[in-house]
Amino acid sequence: MNQNKTTHVILVDTLIAKTQGHLIFSFDNVSGIIFDLDDTLVQTQLNFAAIKKDIACPHDADILTFVETIGCMETKAKAHQIILEHELDDALSSTWMPGAENFVQQARAKQLPLAIVTRNCKAATNTKIDKNKIDIELVVTREDAPPKPDPSALLQIAEQWQLPCEELAYIGDYKYDIFAAHNANMQAWLYTNCAESNKFEDCLRFISKNNLLFQQA
Repeated sequence: MNQNKTTHVILVDTLIAKTQGHLIFSFDNVSGIIFDLDDTLVQTQLNFAAIKKDIACPHDADILTFVETIGCMETKAKAHQIILEHELDDALSSTWMPGAENFVQQARAKQLPLAIVTRNCKAATNTKIDKNKIDIELVVTREDAPPKPDPSALLQIAEQWQLPCEELAYIGDYKYDIFAAHNANMQAWLYTNCAESNKFEDCLRFISKNNLLFQQA
């Protein structure tokens, strides 16, 4: 589940333009690609403000982190159910992000291994993948590994593929995606959803570990 994307996207574009320019994504520079799901491969309409209101989560808190702090098991279970209902409703209306399907096809043509790591639940993830016929079999949800920015899911995939983390790219649209990639020592690519282009790779920005906007506290 991603939150508060737009501010980071605008700021990071500005910073990169001033410092290192636009580094072009190349399939030749990676041995495998791992994708975030929401707002990276598929469009999402999740209303995070509504979810937070429904589960009494502070507006500045991460939803999944907040739920884990709930002491009452009954209240926690109810919060999980509310989140699930929001996610499942959103999954039914999901569609490909502009250019994403073609990008996946290009990666397939290069015979690169592909995977998805998402903070979504498994049920919503499967619905989005099935509805949009996403040709990626290796999928890790929050039920399978600790949610991002924890790097466990990315590291598991690297081990399964038997490939060095440095040769793998993780593509996502939010700071947790960048943090997770950096924590796993993978290439971090931010999808910025360029309004002027339907070419997926034109919307990718490489985020180095010294980028001030994406350094963890």
